[in-house]
Amino acid sequence: MNAAPRILAVLDELLASAAPDDRGALWHLAEAGRELDANLVRLPPGAEVGEHREDVLDVLLVVLEGEGSVRTAEGGPVLELGPSTVLWLPRTSRRALVAGPGGLVYLTVHRRRPGLAIKPPAGAYEGGEGPCMLDRVCPGCGRLSQDPTPVFCSRCGERFPER
Repeated sequence: MNAAPRILAVLDELLASAAPDDRGALWHLAEAGRELDANLVRLPPGAEVGEHREDVLDVLLVVLEGEGSVRTAEGGPVLELGPSTVLWLPRTSRRALVAGPGGLVYLTVHRRRPGLAIKPPAGAYEGGEGPCMLDRVCPGCGRLSQDPTPVFCSRCGERFPER
């Protein structure tokens, strides 16, 4: 059976219907069998997505509303963001995102994340229970962080609880 193209969302309508204080992922691509992921994210004024690195995927970020900036690797440039800015975040690049005084709304698009697999290091003892990673699950959107000590979620910007 062939998949048929269809409209999944009208972003202006999603934003208009969201409560003013809604933040984080307001919409995400959730179709079965997809090869892409996409998220519509709203950050309130001054909110941050802390410095992180995506080791597996390139991400395309398209600013829809507001302004903000992206701080790249230490000593690297600060990139200013505004409506209709398209930013490429290559995998392994370090970045931190800060919303401007009016907040920031953006769409991210990337390949669908491969399933997580925990593999022991070569020669490691394989008995017993696997490590608990609940402290790496975002309380806002449920994404498992690749960072062993996350501060902010790279998907929705939610701050992880203090350890």
